[in-house]
Amino acid sequence: MMKKIAIICFAAVMTVTANAQSGTVHLNLDKAIEIALDDNPTIKVANMEIVRQDYVRKETVGNLLPSLSAGGTYSRNILKQKLGGSIDIQGSNSIAGQVNLNLPLFAPGVYRTLKMNDNQMLAALEAARASKITLLNEVKKAYYGILMSQESLNVLISSEKTISETVENTRLMLKNGLSSEYDLITAEVQLSNLKPSIIQTESAISISKMVFKMLLSLPETVEIELTGELNDYKEQILATGTDFNRDLIDNSELRSLELQENILESQFKVMRTQRMPMLSAFGNFSISGEEDVFGGLSSGGAVSSDNSFIWQKPFAIGVKLSIPIFSGLTNVNREKQLRNSIDQLQVQRDYLYEGKVVEVNTSINNIFTAREQMFANEKTVGQAQKAYDISGTRYKAGAGTILELNSAELSLTQAKLNYTQAIYSYLSAQSEYEKLIGEIK
Repeated sequence: MMKKIAIICFAAVMTVTANAQSGTVHLNLDKAIEIALDDNPTIKVANMEIVRQDYVRKETVGNLLPSLSAGGTYSRNILKQKLGGSIDIQGSNSIAGQVNLNLPLFAPGVYRTLKMNDNQMLAALEAARASKITLLNEVKKAYYGILMSQESLNVLISSEKTISETVENTRLMLKNGLSSEYDLITAEVQLSNLKPSIIQTESAISISKMVFKMLLSLPETVEIELTGELNDYKEQILATGTDFNRDLIDNSELRSLELQENILESQFKVMRTQRMPMLSAFGNFSISGEEDVFGGLSSGGAVSSDNSFIWQKPFAIGVKLSIPIFSGLTNVNREKQLRNSIDQLQVQRDYLYEGKVVEVNTSINNIFTAREQMFANEKTVGQAQKAYDISGTRYKAGAGTILELNSAELSLTQAKLNYTQAIYSYLSAQSEYEKLIGEIK
């Protein structure tokens, strides 16, 4: 938590230095990822589960250590035992204490449980890795999505400015008799049609930023501003080769199922150990005293008397062997249940693997498609700009129509939006590909 606060404070200081009036925290992708990984609740829960599994293993190890227990009783005899119906042979007070020591010598169930705990720890570690991979994917997509919306908004605002200039020029030309009222109305309608798109995009940016702050565990009151542009990734896209890794060995979902299968296999082996013998060593020491009703009788050995109590102090050590013979077929049926669960997981894993192969190939195809679209749209933007410049010159010279100019402006706006969308589609597909192959970067 302190690390995240330090990061935010540093970003805030840099922001205030750059713009004392904004009070806005500027974040690039690397800084956003660093903040997200530092204090995201999902990551924290995953790390806490790792700690819990460590305690589980320590608890299992404790079953191999000696156990020592002690206890004691005091009793007041209200009705005493009598000899011949009249002679008391039992005192009014009795005291007893005992100490028991037990040490497992051969405990196959504990050994197998330790191996199962190791698999559970691996599963917890994989869950933490999966949470990190998922969070990285979500942060990247949210970051790219906000950049796309912001750049789309800039395109729309630029288009609004251009159309506003066209409206003013048309109004001036109408006053001078060089244009018609129809041309002015057409230009004003096009300008009005652009307003809803701008409002909708602004709303989308606001909502996307709220989701982004939630992923980073930032307070809603913190204002953020993302630095950079989608076009900054153009060189990275151009440098992308055609050879992609399609190996799914690090796919988190497949690894999680594999580890779950290993845990069930361990549970099956633990269940099998219930048919095996257990050997343990023990030591028992007890001391008991009863009020002497015969006036200091002492028989020596383990019995002594201090004229008020007769004390007995037996002490024994030994080994205990426990051999299961029959448990009503409960263990057999439990083993069959576990084996059935293992078979189910194997079927699920095979089916999931086939699905992930399709997803990886789809994401790679999406990467290639988005890159080709980016190249084509970049060229289209240049052509649309040239067409708009020509139509604008023709319209001002009275040789072109307002419809030609509106069509050219609309084509230019759409081409710019398509170019931005293509870059976002590439980065989004790349992020999804990295998630599928289990890559963290």
